Parts: sequence; C-alpha cells; structure tokens
Amino acid sequence: MNEWKEDKLSNLAEVQTGPFGSQLKNEQYITGGTPVVTVEHIKDFLIEDFTYPSVTDEDKNTLKRYILKSGDIVFSRVGSVDLSALVKEHQDGWLFSSRMLRVRVKEKLDTQFLSYYLRQSTIRQFILNISVGSTMPSINTEILKSLPIVYCSLKEQKRIADVLSCLDAKIENLRHQNETLETIAQTLFKHWFIDFEFPNDDGKPYKSSGGAMVASELGDIPEGWGVGKMQNIIEVRDGTHDSPKQSDKGFKLITSKHLKKEGIDFDSAYLISENDYVEINKRSKVETFDILLSMIGTVGLLYFVQEKVINFGIKNIGLFKTSQNLNYSEYIYLFIKSNYGETYLKTRLAGTTQSYVTLGALRDMPLIVPSSRILSQFKQIAKSIFDKDYFNQQQVQTLTKTRDTLLPKLMSGEIRIQSVGEEQ
Repeated sequence: MNEWKEDKLSNLAEVQTGPFGSQLKNEQYITGGTPVVTVEHIKDFLIEDFTYPSVTDEDKNTLKRYILKSGDIVFSRVGSVDLSALVKEHQDGWLFSSRMLRVRVKEKLDTQFLSYYLRQSTIRQFILNISVGSTMPSINTEILKSLPIVYCSLKEQKRIADVLSCLDAKIENLRHQNETLETIAQTLFKHWFIDFEFPNDDGKPYKSSGGAMVASELGDIPEGWGVGKMQNIIEVRDGTHDSPKQSDKGFKLITSKHLKKEGIDFDSAYLISENDYVEINKRSKVETFDILLSMIGTVGLLYFVQEKVINFGIKNIGLFKTSQNLNYSEYIYLFIKSNYGETYLKTRLAGTTQSYVTLGALRDMPLIVPSSRILSQFKQIAKSIFDKDYFNQQQVQTLTKTRDTLLPKLMSGEIRIQSVGEEQ
C-alpha cells in the first residue's frame, strides 16, 4: 500500500447535518413534491424512490441548504448509524431530513469509491463503536468527520469503484427482472382466474367467448369448476410454538420478521441446534415448493420455497404444504397474493397490540378450484416464470458474495486494479 494515504473524513469531504425540527415540521409534508430522505428509505445502501414525505417548491427553496446532489452520501444520524447510501442522478435535488447527515466529497476522493469504503463491515463497526448514546446509537458531524479514510490515487479509486459498481448493476438488473417476472405471473393469474379469460378448447378467451358461468360463494365461476377450503386442497400447518435457544452452530430459525418483500433475510436469523431443528421438523418440516406466510406483524408476506436443500426451521409462520400436491404450488402462491387473498387476510386479522392471523383462518380460506386441464396448463407456464426467478436469485447470491469478498481486498490494496497495458 505504498501509494495509499490515510486522512480524516473532515479533510476529504464536507459533512452537513439535516434541518432542525423547527425548520421542517411534519405538517409541511405532502405527497408528490420534492422527496425528503430519511433512514426508512435506505435499503441495500441505496435510496428507495418514494412520494411521501415530500415538500412544496416554496419549502424546498427555504431549505436549499439541505438539497442533495448526485454523488452525495447520506448517513443515518440516529439508530442504524452505520447505514449509508449514495444519491443517484435521478435523486439530484431531493432533500434530507433532520435524522440524516450528508457527506459531499472534495477533489481527492471519488464519491463511489468512498461509498463502497463506508460499506465495509470493519468501517461500519468502527462507526458504531465511536457513536454515543446508551439506549440508541447516535452520531453527529464531528463524530463522522473524525472517521479515518484510507485511499489510493484518484485513478485507482475510479477503477475500484467501476469493478464494484458493475457487480451492483448486474445485481440490480437481476432484481428488476424478478420484479417484472412477478408482475407477469400475477397478470397471467388475474387473466385466467379472476377475469376467467383462460384459453377455451378453441384457444379463445373463455368468458368473453361465451363460456358458461355458474354461481358460487366467491361469485360466478366457470362451469365445471368448484370452491373449496384451503385445507381441503393441501395441508396447512404453522411453525414451532417453542423458543429454541441460540446456538453456535446448527440451522437457521426463520420467524415472521425474517420474511421480507424481496425474500427471506437469512443473515439476521440466528442458529439453533441440530436437536431443536429435528424437533421442529417433526411438526412443520419445510420442503421444496412449499409456501411460507407471515402470521404475525406484517401479516401476509409470502415466500415460495424453491431451494433444493432446506436447512432452516420456522416460527410464527404459516406453512402451505404444496409439496404434497405440486399442481397447486404456483397457483396457490399467486391466489394468496391476489387482491382476494390480501382482502381475506386483512378481514381475518386479530390482536390489539400486534396483528396476527390464526391457523384456522388460513385453513378456512376459500379457494377457487379450477379444472385439472386448466390448472395443468397454467402450471406449465407459471413454472417457467418461477424457474427463471429462482435462477436469477441464485445469480444474485453469487454476485453478492463475489462483491462482498472483493470489497475489503480492493479497499486494502491486497488486490490492485490496473489499466490495460499498465505495468505492475
């Protein structure tokens, strides 16, 4: 690291705290104006797009000192103080809230390089260690300014950032692909099983071509179809009721809080012993193509299990055993995700302090039962969509692991990135 230098962040960037509460009050927030970034909008070191909270053009002009520029880096000031995000081009002109700090680099640093530098686990832990507050971590401009930054030449910084950003761009592209695949699958489901425009024997849309409909408790359905309860189609169970102790090794215990919109957060789940895992599996073994549903907290979050090897147990999670009847796996997943499924769950919520849904409510969920021919045709199409989604998920995991392995090696100089033709 002969060409590498170390300096305090204060000498390499400007650090600005967000507006005081008196400058920006909750009643000033609107929908659809200039967005005001706060910690809830940071995910995977990026700022999510949102419409609320926002402010009017008049308030934006008053708060122009707190306008963000493309390439700025924002930090959480309270709570998850190790959390940062890079401002993208389309977010240029947004504002940041009082709960945030803004970092704006000077000429010695490449902003993407710095954003990756700050993402290192060692740096994030360092920030947590220097934070203040006994009940909740907190940082301010002076604390953040004192952060040591190790950096190389500007040219090499850009090369390092290019390598890492290429990996992130690929990861982001795959995630966007999966969002599109999910939309396609839901659109196909609605067309076939809500609008009943699946292909008839002549390949034409069933309902609009005069297909016979009959009354049912779920409204008119195609002739020859039926309605049944979920428990009459597949087995519905729940996860363990016990609270296994954390173990140094073993298997992950997935609870409802680990189910996210984008999948399962395996990283934050703790390990349980092999004996506890075996006991859990006696009543609620998870198998490939089963469906998981959060039963408490954010009720209704779903996960379609496509892993070939299952090495986790579940708690506070509903388990739809579609592995027992594979013809229904994709269909039931999309049925629960449909407007009907979401409405059913919302109307069955219980609990005063925290919402939950009972196992009985999941088992009693009414379900349209299509003809076997249509169900088989749908599965053939839906499976190809889900297979592509799973392949993309595997690619994301591989690329993420590659990026996270390269990150500290590039930032320490252990691996050097040189231009073509440049001598070692």
